[in-house]
Amino acid sequence: MEQPSGKPKHYVTAEKDRIPLFQKIMYSIGAFANTAQSAFIGQMVIVLNLGLGVNPALVGLVGAIPRIVDAVSDPLTGYYSDNLRTRWGRRRPLILGGAITGGICYMLMFQLFKGHSEIYYFWYFLIFQILYFICFTCFSIPWIALGYEMTPDYHERTRLQAASNIAGQLPWLIAPWCWAIMHNQAWFPDIVVGGRVLAVIIGAVIIVCGVLPAVFNKEFFHTLPKPDVRGGWNVTKDFFKGALITLKCKPFVKLCVATLLIFGGFMCASAFTLYVVFFYVFKNAPVLDQAYAQGGRLLGFYGTFSAICTLGVISLTAWLSRKIGKKNTFFVTIPVSILGYALKWWGYNPDHPYLLFIAAPFITFGLGSLFTLMSSMVADVCDVDELQTFTRREGMFSAVYWWMVKLGVAAASLISGVLINSTGFRQELGLAQAPGTLLWLRIYDIGIAIVTSLLAILVIWTFEISENKAHEVRVEIERRRGERRRSEERRLEEERRREQRRREGKDGE
Repeated sequence: MEQPSGKPKHYVTAEKDRIPLFQKIMYSIGAFANTAQSAFIGQMVIVLNLGLGVNPALVGLVGAIPRIVDAVSDPLTGYYSDNLRTRWGRRRPLILGGAITGGICYMLMFQLFKGHSEIYYFWYFLIFQILYFICFTCFSIPWIALGYEMTPDYHERTRLQAASNIAGQLPWLIAPWCWAIMHNQAWFPDIVVGGRVLAVIIGAVIIVCGVLPAVFNKEFFHTLPKPDVRGGWNVTKDFFKGALITLKCKPFVKLCVATLLIFGGFMCASAFTLYVVFFYVFKNAPVLDQAYAQGGRLLGFYGTFSAICTLGVISLTAWLSRKIGKKNTFFVTIPVSILGYALKWWGYNPDHPYLLFIAAPFITFGLGSLFTLMSSMVADVCDVDELQTFTRREGMFSAVYWWMVKLGVAAASLISGVLINSTGFRQELGLAQAPGTLLWLRIYDIGIAIVTSLLAILVIWTFEISENKAHEVRVEIERRRGERRRSEERRLEEERRREQRRREGKDGE
């Protein structure tokens, strides 16, 4: 699939294309901050429903609306990052400011107090989540774009994304314990207070982890000449032209759609998982608080175990990609994750709750391989784009790609909220939910992720950038860059000679 015929030819990474270990570590630390937006918010937003009594449909809506804002802020930030020229670079100033303001907004987002109306909670959380995403976009989009340009090598890109993805798993190690932490009555009187305290801690960590790449990472295309685009109207036209070119790039669109399907399906399943664990797996608990406590421990151990498994999957993905190519690796890992989702049907067992662990190692092949492969493949697409357009636009590509990821999260939030209501779930019923409700919660939890993963496989089936093609594109790009550089050197030399002759002529007079 990856190669049209014969045995694939693998290219050895040149020493000059390898990223120094320190640079990899500093860049990868930023992955903790970048992953936090999906890992922690997804676990903590349940405070609105189970802590403050907000309707699940409204909770889904409050999670979806900010992504509409991303539809504007992500591409604008990507375009600005591509065209910014400062003494500190194109990306780093934005990364620094976005990490600090994003962390502060995360802290404020969960400063909720009991005694207010459902509408108050809706608008408070919505406003601060929108502010959080706007600020955080200024960090995430330039940080991702920086990773695309750190090496031109096909395999080194995968190794960088694997290292980054490993660091990005740390929030997923912690996030499953959010409920258990917030619900720990030895620490907090209720989950609302626990959420306020936990948000401050997480926001501070986001700031620290986000600032380090801005301070220590190097940029590689910061010396590019400043684009000669002046005036508001011309800038607007150039922005929409760049966005249109990005969206017309077929290989890139395929990567975006596949990511939206797999990640969106996973996030949708995650929304149901908490309800299935609390109200089905532990339905025989004597009281609801005990079901919350037991379910919180199960989710914590399950999530941590899944994250540990994911670390192994990421390493395996990077190794397998070097052997059979990125596309073929995708066709190995995603079917394994589908098997894992199917195993959850038997894993959800009220008599043996921890049987759920059998599904975890298989499910992790999905996200564990997804962002390692997709991010590396987007970097390959950026080279193809330069070959076609003579422009480096990592910022725009990262913006559109991660907007699609956020769109998946928004769709998952909106759909899951509506579907939870459609099952007949009622918070006031506690552990006395109807059997039909529990059945549909499990069907949605398992079935949605399987269907979206199958569709993603069909989308990637026609992806055409192989290792050989990526190498050919790089050779042509570097040849053309060399010609431009020599042409510029000849032009400058000719100007120097003309200036010298002019001066000699004046001296002769």
